[in-house]
Amino acid sequence: MILFVKLLLAHLLGDFIWQPGTWVADKEAKKHKSIYLYIHILLHGILVAILAGEIRFIPYAILIAITHGIIDLIKLNFQKKKNKRTWFVVDQIAHILVLICVVLLYENKSLPYFWEDNVFWIFATGILLLTKPTSIFIKTIISIWAPESKINNQDNSLVAAGNYIGILERLFVFGFILTDHFEAIGFLLAAKSIFRFGDLKEAKDRKLTEYVLIGTLISFGIAILAGLLVQLLLKLS
Repeated sequence: MILFVKLLLAHLLGDFIWQPGTWVADKEAKKHKSIYLYIHILLHGILVAILAGEIRFIPYAILIAITHGIIDLIKLNFQKKKNKRTWFVVDQIAHILVLICVVLLYENKSLPYFWEDNVFWIFATGILLLTKPTSIFIKTIISIWAPESKINNQDNSLVAAGNYIGILERLFVFGFILTDHFEAIGFLLAAKSIFRFGDLKEAKDRKLTEYVLIGTLISFGIAILAGLLVQLLLKLS
């Protein structure tokens, strides 16, 4: 179980945290000719090898890196603007399935870890999941419903403020779950509703209200699910 958590952590770092938007744009434009595609593949292999912490795992790290590159190439060549969201989900599912298969292949072998604290790896992966990866996931999923007023809105809000607010609220929910303060989640949701009420009232746009509500509920739902899963993993570890 902990091996999968480490591999997932490596995936989150390589695919989201340490992959700038400029890399993604270059890969989408040049596909297999993009140098950043191969840097991205190499980065994944290095991250997996380091986090696995075992020299004998290197062939599996190479396997993960190669399959990651193949999956990315398939996505780059087949995704279009209208189905980009679908290919994003398919791409991530394929990567996770590869990690599961590698763990199943390796489960009967000993794997001495350079860090034996399972709690660290479980917490680190859970927290990282709720930052940029979840933000990208939510943005991709709800982009199809983005109202015109949201797309064309040029207000005086801080740059990327909504993204950071979403990350913070998910981390708060995550902490509330792990400390068994479920009632605080309702308080946080109510507080956010109060602050958003003025903007939504002034907008007088039902689609915008529904768009914000969908995004908020997905964000809170993922945070709650992550908190419950981390609790379960901690009990099993």
